[in-house]
Amino acid sequence: MSRIAVTGATGLIGSALTEALTVDGHTVHRITRRPEAAGADDLVWDLDTRSIDAARLEGVDAVVHLAGELIDGRGEQAKRRILESRKAGTRLIAETIASLDQPPEVFVSASAVGYYGDRGDEVLTEESGPGDDFLASMCVAWEAAAQPARDAGIRTVHPRTGVVIHKDGPLIEKIDLPFKLGVGGRVGHGRQYVPWISLEDEVRALRFLIERDLEGPVNLVGPEPVTNREMTKALGTVMRRPTVLPVPPAAVRLIYGDLAETLATVSNRVVPQRLLTAGFSFRHGTLTAALQAAFGRRAA
Repeated sequence: MSRIAVTGATGLIGSALTEALTVDGHTVHRITRRPEAAGADDLVWDLDTRSIDAARLEGVDAVVHLAGELIDGRGEQAKRRILESRKAGTRLIAETIASLDQPPEVFVSASAVGYYGDRGDEVLTEESGPGDDFLASMCVAWEAAAQPARDAGIRTVHPRTGVVIHKDGPLIEKIDLPFKLGVGGRVGHGRQYVPWISLEDEVRALRFLIERDLEGPVNLVGPEPVTNREMTKALGTVMRRPTVLPVPPAAVRLIYGDLAETLATVSNRVVPQRLLTAGFSFRHGTLTAALQAAFGRRAA
């Protein structure tokens, strides 16, 4: 069995990953910012003071870095906070493990499909270049911050994750009330592509990246890209609510902020080319299957 350290272990993805690893008998060291919440196997870090209990990381087999400020809020101050949290956290972890006498074999350092920017109908693989908006530049900087680990010869892989489908995930959280009120609908024209993945497949893919000899960017998205219009229809079917009223992008901006509007309107037709080539098999190969699993019921 392995020893695996995880940041962001209390988040949606991190908690599911931690549980799955623990159930399979692995020792999980949660890297937490809250000393009072640290268990016997955990360690504490502090981005403000750039401190971390490095000695507790000696000899771990893998480090999975998922921590980062939520992409939420509005304005330049929010953007700076989001960017800096990702850069600073990644660099601290990367520099720390690079300095160890017994460094981990693999560093799985999170990224996102926002790397590709707004690309319309273009099919996007790991070979595609970055976009030119804030989220794209953030992802470029986020991945670059892991360079100390690469320089130290640690296999470093960047899971570029799409929208994670789960009943407690950010997508469902934001659309739950409007859909229940019968005012859910596509955002704008609805032709923008939305990359998605079920939470179960996200966790399985992260474990795949730990175990397999992959490095660099790997798209963690489902195998069948869908448009916002198609996703909205599938959500309405599984939630058993009407989806006839289109939502103006300005309304998303007003309620949730400019970053939420960007997330809702950019088109990322991303495919999991490297996962599929490496032999990964999706448990939920369609959006409908992922939604049914998330809500624990079959479509009407």
